[in-house]
Amino acid sequence: MVLPSISGVLTGDQVRATGAAIVAMQEPDGALPWFPGGKTDPWDHVESAMALSASGFLAQARAAYEWSAHTQRADGSWPIEVRRGHVVDPGVDSNFCAYIAVGVRHHYLITGDEAFLWSMWPTVRVAIDRVVMFQRDDGAFRWAACHETGAMFDEARITGNASIYSALCCALAIAEEIGAEVPAWEQARERLAEAFERPDDAFLPPGEHSMDWYYPVLGGAVRGDAGRALIDAQWDRFVVPGSGIRCVSHRPWVTGAETCELALALDALGDTDRAVAMVESIQHLRDPGGAYWTGLVISDGKRWPVERSCWTSAAVILAADAISRATPAGGIFADLQQVRIATPNSGRR
Repeated sequence: MVLPSISGVLTGDQVRATGAAIVAMQEPDGALPWFPGGKTDPWDHVESAMALSASGFLAQARAAYEWSAHTQRADGSWPIEVRRGHVVDPGVDSNFCAYIAVGVRHHYLITGDEAFLWSMWPTVRVAIDRVVMFQRDDGAFRWAACHETGAMFDEARITGNASIYSALCCALAIAEEIGAEVPAWEQARERLAEAFERPDDAFLPPGEHSMDWYYPVLGGAVRGDAGRALIDAQWDRFVVPGSGIRCVSHRPWVTGAETCELALALDALGDTDRAVAMVESIQHLRDPGGAYWTGLVISDGKRWPVERSCWTSAAVILAADAISRATPAGGIFADLQQVRIATPNSGRR
């Protein structure tokens, strides 16, 4: 298969090496932890599996999705945190549960493996059915619940809801591919789209994290002129030219994963030059072995956190694939169903 690359920034061989670095962190049961011995959460696990598919490690990606299928609970959810097979946090995060649909769709686009799609359909179906239970009357999704009691935390977070939007798009595409009718999912997506038309009413106010800034674009809920206005409004607040973007606006560190996710959002807007510049800006985080350090404190040049995280490497690969369209899944985020939405009326967003 053709490997992702970015001229003058990353070669296909370098992307393959980054994929190999993720493989080296994979646990025997298929789990993809943050780093060796670290925690596994179902969202970052899927993101890392997607990077394995995009960098040609298809068997290892398949093992990761089999882990998701085997560890899914009867109610369709996964624990928020697992360490080496042991549940640390049994809670349910709606966004964490939803993201399996994005990963399954992504792997299918790359491989065309219908047997894989059918084998994962029961996992996707029960997961999305569980996620839909989190939706409030206003269309926004509650962020979490207690697994033991089922009690839900009513807050709706803009980043998680944007990610759920992308998951619903992918879940509906999977359902269409296999001929399943799931009108409740379509209704849930449309109601969520309506919530994004009045974000100040539906979601908690955006915080200091950069994800609250770009995720509505990355997740497909805000595109076109509104998406460009949203990105431009906070560009100077988060972007450190030549170094990446801040994870938290008032903190002096940049992080590779958030920078590459911003690149994915920019690519979805057709802003290829700035997308390339973002990926190029965090190559200082690349380890000689191909993995990427999580971040850098720009005030003193020290790496922080001092870890080469699986999901940071994954975000680099996915951004390179989006920019190069090397694989059939390179446009998965750019091609999400678009929603017409008013231009943001606040400089916060």
